[in-house]
Amino acid sequence: MKVKHILLMVVVSATTAIASVVLYAKFAAPRQNILYSQQQTPVNYAGLYDSGFSGGLSGPVDFEPAAATTIPAVVHIKTKTNPRQTSQQQRRRSPFSDLFGDDFFDDFFGGRGQNIPQMASGSGVFISGDGFIVTNNHVIDGADEITVTLHNKKQYKAKLIATDANTDLAVIKVEGSGFPYLLYGNSDEVRVGQWVMAVGYPLTLETTVTAGIVSAKYRYLGVNQRKARPGANTVESFIQTDAAVNQGNSGGALINTSGQLIGINAAIASPTGSYAGYSYAIPVNIVKKVVDDLIKFGTVQRAYLGIRPAANGDDGTDSQIKEGDGVEIGEILSKSAAEEGGLKKGDKIVKLDNKPVSTWTELTGTIASYRPGQKISVTYIRNGKEMTSALTLRNSAGNTEIVKAGVLDKLGVELAALDARRARELGVEGGVEIKTLSDGLIANQTTIKKGFIIIRAGGKVVKSTDDLSKAIEAAGNSIIIEGIYPGYEGVYTYAINELRNEP
Repeated sequence: MKVKHILLMVVVSATTAIASVVLYAKFAAPRQNILYSQQQTPVNYAGLYDSGFSGGLSGPVDFEPAAATTIPAVVHIKTKTNPRQTSQQQRRRSPFSDLFGDDFFDDFFGGRGQNIPQMASGSGVFISGDGFIVTNNHVIDGADEITVTLHNKKQYKAKLIATDANTDLAVIKVEGSGFPYLLYGNSDEVRVGQWVMAVGYPLTLETTVTAGIVSAKYRYLGVNQRKARPGANTVESFIQTDAAVNQGNSGGALINTSGQLIGINAAIASPTGSYAGYSYAIPVNIVKKVVDDLIKFGTVQRAYLGIRPAANGDDGTDSQIKEGDGVEIGEILSKSAAEEGGLKKGDKIVKLDNKPVSTWTELTGTIASYRPGQKISVTYIRNGKEMTSALTLRNSAGNTEIVKAGVLDKLGVELAALDARRARELGVEGGVEIKTLSDGLIANQTTIKKGFIIIRAGGKVVKSTDDLSKAIEAAGNSIIIEGIYPGYEGVYTYAINELRNEP
């Protein structure tokens, strides 16, 4: 009986073992194969794991070191703009002023409120240890006082060095040394999808750091065109991110995870004025070039290729420019780099210095990082054949000379000459009207308001902007300008000083 029991146990064990192997082979093994197949990397993702890929999938991104580097170099900028109001004689008098006086109506209806200084704030970034700071032009535009507060709460009065409305950049400076500053990165190397951080002082808060990814490059919004002078060659080639940016972040830093400056935050896309998903930064390659120009020359040395893009027909596309796989040339300007280099209408530019170019915004953004006199190779398609020309970029005058800040630029105004009909209506020989006022000698030294018409400068009749420029050039370090306000009686006189002072 014992032998039979033993044999029975052996048979049952063997049967169980065989059944287990069969069941495992039928059900468990395929599942294991499926698991392995899920872990295999598809062929088109092979490059993702290359050792040269920055921001790969080796682990979570740590923003702490970059934030620690950046925060001390980003400053809080506060501005004060004094009220600019013409004298009592320059205002239209109320019919009741003879009985009650102008002050009565100012006090009763709140007119005194116009004399309250305007306060605003933004951000800025130290770019050198000796106190140079880059910010947005719109942060300090028209300011009479600029105060800079560091992360350690130390405050400094800042001096305006120079501005450029065409790129919405400005340089200010505080006195001192040993300031923490950021190193420039390379915005050409910025890639869509990479992590970035925005650092600034939004909504009057203390230093604030937000993170996101680059969602697009070479964006055009048209915001600079609305702020610059009519006909100005504005430059917009924004880096678009989804890092949260609000009012007050303007002029602050956009940095990569290495703590390098790759952009200056300048705008948000929002129907409400607050952050709603996307923010825009000026690429650092443009910032670096513009800042260097403003510090060295007081104005930007703009390089031009000398072309206009071909326009789309009425084909229902969003862009009016013919582009997508390159920029087709619609016109070659005379005495330009393009003309000298042999480019022709109909050529399609596809590369600049061997870097692919797809759109007009991309092309203008790249050219904006060059100066007149620098050489650039342009690759283009002509009759289906790829060709390359080496060009020497020029300025708007068609040469490579250094452009100095003009006296009219120092005035901080947009001027327009009166036409003959308007001059007759006003009873003057001619004149130039101040259309807009921004930071400059006139706004800082006088109470002149928009709409003032200059009819004489330095005792000479002014009928055009050229007349005004010549009068100022012939003056010393100061000049008397005379003019009228439409609707008011009399000629008003103002003195402007420091015409020859360097910025």
